Amino acid sequence: MDVAGVRRELDVWLQMIRQGVEQGSPGLVPIFEDYAGEARFGLDIIAGDLARIPAGASILEIGAGMGLLSALLQRVGFQVVAIEPIGEGFSHLDRLRDIVLDTARAHGCAPSFQDIAAESLVLENCFDYAFSINVMEHVRSVQSVMKRVFAAMKPGARYRFVCPNYLFPFEPHFNILTLGSKRLTGLLFGPWIFKSKKVADPEGTWGSLNWITVPQVRRVCREDLRCDPWFDSDMLYQFVIRVLSDEDFQRRRGALMCRAFGLLERLKLTALLRRVPVSWQPAMNCVVTRP
Repeated sequence: MDVAGVRRELDVWLQMIRQGVEQGSPGLVPIFEDYAGEARFGLDIIAGDLARIPAGASILEIGAGMGLLSALLQRVGFQVVAIEPIGEGFSHLDRLRDIVLDTARAHGCAPSFQDIAAESLVLENCFDYAFSINVMEHVRSVQSVMKRVFAAMKPGARYRFVCPNYLFPFEPHFNILTLGSKRLTGLLFGPWIFKSKKVADPEGTWGSLNWITVPQVRRVCREDLRCDPWFDSDMLYQFVIRVLSDEDFQRRRGALMCRAFGLLERLKLTALLRRVPVSWQPAMNCVVTRP
């Protein structure tokens, strides 16, 4: 797969969808722009994996959101199944997903969308590759989803997911420090959380968070999946570089974080972030391979 070509196609695809949003739901354009940025980030994350699988391979996206990446991958020749229930905290995606799917159908690239929770997935030995971007922190059961996805993959297939690591004391949706547990953090920062203007549905989003951690994922892999997960030790470094280079991401992360990371860059200390153990990084990029 020509990854550079896929990136060019993504720019074309996002422009088409933006026009549809402007015409059909102009008030949702700011939310669309956030998800467009996440689609670019997601493609960067999975680009290397796409280069490893054959043209026309079967792909499963867990938590496809409005379907930007799933439709793009279908558009460039993959066979894609997208799982997205539009659950608690994400009801605003209903209209955006309709626009994406209407546009995809008009251009013959609509993925197969299943409006179910990932815990309800019952397919087996079907997919050459599976991925999810900023989804695993919202599922009801990390253990159940990982087991379901693992069963749905063909032997030798990979499941890559990126999500926050709540062992690191920071909550990225609300840009707040955490205090060890979700309950204690909610008690202290409740007014800040539920009055947030940066989150479309703050109460629902907060309710959906499961406080996933790297040690938890390791435990599920070793005890339930009988395999060893791989974690990218560059995630903290990549997160900082994204804050420093992506204006939309800067806006969502806040001025204080941008200034702190800017100081690290001026002191030429950002490369040291690659030495931070994955358990203590703010996000995890995990790959699980079915033997």
